[in-house]
Amino acid sequence: MSQQQQMDELRQHVRESYAKVAESSNEGSCCGEAASCCGVSDDAAINALISTRLGYSEGDLSSVPDGADMGLGCGNPRAIASLQEGEVVVDLGSGGGFDAFLSAREVGVSGKVIGVDMTPAMISKARKNAVKGKFSQVEFRLGEIEHLPIADNTADIIISNCVINLSPNKQQVFKDAFRVLKPGGRLAISDVVATAEMPEDMKNDPVLHAGCMAGAELIDDIEAMLQKAGFEDICITPKDESREFIKDWAPGRGVEDYVLSAYIEARKPGDVDCEPGVRAT
Repeated sequence: MSQQQQMDELRQHVRESYAKVAESSNEGSCCGEAASCCGVSDDAAINALISTRLGYSEGDLSSVPDGADMGLGCGNPRAIASLQEGEVVVDLGSGGGFDAFLSAREVGVSGKVIGVDMTPAMISKARKNAVKGKFSQVEFRLGEIEHLPIADNTADIIISNCVINLSPNKQQVFKDAFRVLKPGGRLAISDVVATAEMPEDMKNDPVLHAGCMAGAELIDDIEAMLQKAGFEDICITPKDESREFIKDWAPGRGVEDYVLSAYIEARKPGDVDCEPGVRAT
């Protein structure tokens, strides 16, 4: 099997896993590898507990339509985004729309939020949530994060929550993110990173991959990919406390010894002043 075929199979496996999450959430049940590994539940109270554990407030949870918070994620990218009114935000792997709707509150009606997801069931769910919540400045587009359905130099900021680790071609993700950002635009990402080389049996486990673990890259490799894509002011901040919830994603497997949640920040060069909250290395 060629490398391209392997990448296509992996991407399809992830797509099918998250389609099951979206469909089971709509039906009030819970199934699928992504559900078992990333913490999503059919119980709204459990999802709320998961999200507050990741850094969201009760106010965040109450301000979005029911069903938008699916308990998916490994942090809160808005904590480092420093969003401003009128900005254009792109959310990679937008799922049910949780982070997109919270971002919309900050950029206001003069701003715009574009969510991108490769799973049709997630796009359908997010669009229904946007109508329920009357978020006129939010739209959701079907597409892959490696090849975003967005024009060049569109976004002020790109956010993402525990999604880039799922991509079999992360270099292409960062390359296309760079294309879509305006000069001076920034990345504010929460994702899973590897702190040590993972055993082969873990790396090749499709369940752990769909569950946001096996696809994690070493921190130095992520920094190198961002630099190759053209980014500057790169800052990757691992969160040691995340081991506590990561070990719940695959009990007994010991994945918390190899991966952590981290904030990833970077900037596309441009003639602009630094925004508050963005730290440079």
